[in-house]
Amino acid sequence: MNTSNRIGRWSVILGIMIVLNLFFNYALSLAYKSPQYENFCKSEQVVNIPETQSTCVAQGGQWTTNPGYGKPVPAGFTEPRGYCDLQYSCRQEFDAANKSYNRNVFIVLVVLGAFSVAAGNFFAGNTVITGGLSLAGLLSFLVASVRYWGSADNWARVVILAIALSILFWIAMKKFNDRIRPETDRV
Repeated sequence: MNTSNRIGRWSVILGIMIVLNLFFNYALSLAYKSPQYENFCKSEQVVNIPETQSTCVAQGGQWTTNPGYGKPVPAGFTEPRGYCDLQYSCRQEFDAANKSYNRNVFIVLVVLGAFSVAAGNFFAGNTVITGGLSLAGLLSFLVASVRYWGSADNWARVVILAIALSILFWIAMKKFNDRIRPETDRV
């Protein structure tokens, strides 16, 4: 195979890999909308920050006491007792919704990736399509894992890795079995 043909083949393989993943992610974003911060934490034009813990908590905020309160301060300065994070509760709700969303996207992308790898390895007639689909599936695993890895707990990470290894071992055994085959099976 000459060099330009090899470059052309790899260009198409990489193109399939990239465009299929763009397709997966864009179609998923159309079908399953991500949570928007603004839907959980409304942005007010005028914000009155509570100055006491009780009013802060009553408005859904979190009060943080100033650790230096009560210590001497230079003349002319006042030391605040603490401050209120008014978006604490709504941000917690957003983070929970976003974590759930990322978990669901992870599952869909892993399933699509597994399907791509499996389909690619059973497309025996065309090595370019086989390579493109297989690499697209692996990229989908990578994108899904990077997206969800920070939100997953340790057991979920172990399960994710175990499933990925199982799929790869299954494909390797089905497609690339090195045992000696009878003469009729050899190419």
